Amino acid sequence: MIERLIRWSIANRVLVLILALVTGAVGLYAVKHTPVDAIPDLSDTQVIVRAEAPGLAPEVVEDQVTYPLTTALMA
Repeated sequence: MIERLIRWSIANRVLVLILALVTGAVGLYAVKHTPVDAIPDLSDTQVIVRAEAPGLAPEVVEDQVTYPLTTALMA
């Protein structure tokens, strides 16, 4: 398989050279046009969840709603 590829490449030198130049040009274009952040955003993703529990005390809401939601979302 490799021998056939090598024989074909030697027989079609011009085509191989053109393909190599096109590949290099596309690579240079990609390098120049790829955006790069000087300082990447490493902060944690924040999500705001609003849960209403009418008639429950704040401590109960924290124990039965807020804490289970927080642990489930952080898992």
